[in-house]
Amino acid sequence: MRTNIVKIGNSKGLILPKTILEKYQITKEVNIQLRDEYLIIEPVDKPRNGWDEQFVKANSKEHNELLIPDVFEDEEDML
Repeated sequence: MRTNIVKIGNSKGLILPKTILEKYQITKEVNIQLRDEYLIIEPVDKPRNGWDEQFVKANSKEHNELLIPDVFEDEEDML
């Protein structure tokens, strides 16, 4: 796909077509990376994206084991 570079004030900009914006869910911000001879434009993920699913997974029974025992060895004698 070819597109033009346009003047925006003292800078220049690239206009992305609506179909690209919708397909890649670009709404406000993008990350631009320079790799070798290429520009890579990626949408910025929303902060905390996917946290809900991770909380559900972390709270599931398969991941619900104590990492530190409730009672330490030296306390067992006191019980």
